[in-house]
Amino acid sequence: MFPRLALSLGLLIGAGVIAVSLPAEAKTKVDASLMKTLDPDNDGTVDLKEAKDAGSAMFKKLDPDNDGTLDAKELKGVMDKSAIKKADPDNDGTLDLKEYEAVIEKDFKAADPDNDGTLDKKELESGKGQNLLKLIV
Repeated sequence: MFPRLALSLGLLIGAGVIAVSLPAEAKTKVDASLMKTLDPDNDGTVDLKEAKDAGSAMFKKLDPDNDGTLDAKELKGVMDKSAIKKADPDNDGTLDLKEYEAVIEKDFKAADPDNDGTLDKKELESGKGQNLLKLIV
């Protein structure tokens, strides 16, 4: 009986170690290379136009069938079904570029607590900035 208890205890401890070592959700770190990509005017911040430009490029990457829309499968890992539904005013189950950019604008504004119209590295790395980064990188 003791070996079985030791084995069970060992499995429980092992499972706990595995659960503890799994990362929650990976955060996108805004390093110099990413900032250079998002900030072509090199002013140290990302404005809404720059975010939308990056988002437009991401939209093209996410649309391998080039039909001009993104469905839930293409948006996997970027937006969940609930977020897609909220961003889909015509209820066709897909997002076109205009609808996708509307989400970028909403998330941009949410990540800009000082309302200066730009996002610095700290704002981009915040929780709300991470939502935006999923859409544009």
